Amino acid sequence: MQLVLLDEPLRRENLKPFTLTRPISQIRCGILTLAEKWAHYLGQNPAYLTEGYLQAKYPHREASAYLLINAALLPNPALVAEIRQLPPQSVLVHGPDSLAWHLSSPFRLEDLGKLRTIASQAEIQLIQYLPDIFALNGAQIAADFQLLTQGRRSAFIQDPHTVLYGAENIFVEEGVKIKAAVLNAESGFIYLGKNAQVQEGSLIQGNFALGEGAVLNPGAKMRGDTTIGPYCKVGGEVSNSVFFGYSNKAHDGFLGNSVLGEWCNLGADTNTSNLKNNYGPVKIWNYAQREFMDTGRTFCGLMMGDHSKAGINTMFNTGTVVGVSANVFGAGFPPKFVPSFSWGGADGWETFALDKALEVARRMMARRNRDLDEIESQLLTEVFAQETPSKP
Repeated sequence: MQLVLLDEPLRRENLKPFTLTRPISQIRCGILTLAEKWAHYLGQNPAYLTEGYLQAKYPHREASAYLLINAALLPNPALVAEIRQLPPQSVLVHGPDSLAWHLSSPFRLEDLGKLRTIASQAEIQLIQYLPDIFALNGAQIAADFQLLTQGRRSAFIQDPHTVLYGAENIFVEEGVKIKAAVLNAESGFIYLGKNAQVQEGSLIQGNFALGEGAVLNPGAKMRGDTTIGPYCKVGGEVSNSVFFGYSNKAHDGFLGNSVLGEWCNLGADTNTSNLKNNYGPVKIWNYAQREFMDTGRTFCGLMMGDHSKAGINTMFNTGTVVGVSANVFGAGFPPKFVPSFSWGGADGWETFALDKALEVARRMMARRNRDLDEIESQLLTEVFAQETPSKP
């Protein structure tokens, strides 16, 4: 039976700009992406049902039977047990949300509402809006830590100048390099991925995850509930934030309650406000409503889509949303919504020409020994076509 992760259109809109360049299930929350979580639990790599222009990179596969899962759904053991027992031609639901479908081949999406309904008794969590990614991150680090480390033994930390607190809650994969760091896992787990580096003077609090090949620069201060995804390079102070992968915040500056996609770069001394001066709830741009919506949260920082950049000393206001392939620079606060392929800052904006944006992406990806292939180039071209005509 083929595992398929299904993007619901409204949720996909609510999770832009990140879902402009990926299916919902490729969002990272905790140590793993949602797709990686389901692959671990169900023992197979998923296929995807998402927007047509994303299918070349994230394909669907034909099969004789399908297990469709709501792509925004976070797995847990009780829920997985219910899904494994789901009878053919039935749907697992929780309140108004459809969670999983067991289907024969062929099927039509319009027929999904005609199946036998079974109510889930498990605890359910879905990523519905952008702030959910960082808000759920600490608990997901803890859940993924148990999933990845159960029955395994951590590599030994050999550096005599590194100090550990709560060592039983720390797991180190092979190839990790640590020098003169402080790791405090007394109140949360710390996971260091394969071949990651923790350089001199770094301070880490759990819950914390450092992805494969990622680097913490000297003097980095990593507060709890933070994920630094694979092959990122990060310094300065970071709190309750998620880096999907391949992004840089190499220098000093504060980032809190924020989410950065892939191939982003924050220049030296870039800072993000995550708390309003009046301590009121934060509003952020919502792509589905095409207006600012109240998050109901006191803390919310920066949401930055793939391939976007910020120049040195950039100041992002509370609850700023930046689209895909934007280049933000200059004095003053940029707007709280920066559309995709924007070039400029508080003094004004131009459209970042597609050919120049692709060249920047090509150069940055080459620094990680990755190519901007034809599929990735066409994907960004489609995002450009969708996004640039509708700038406010």
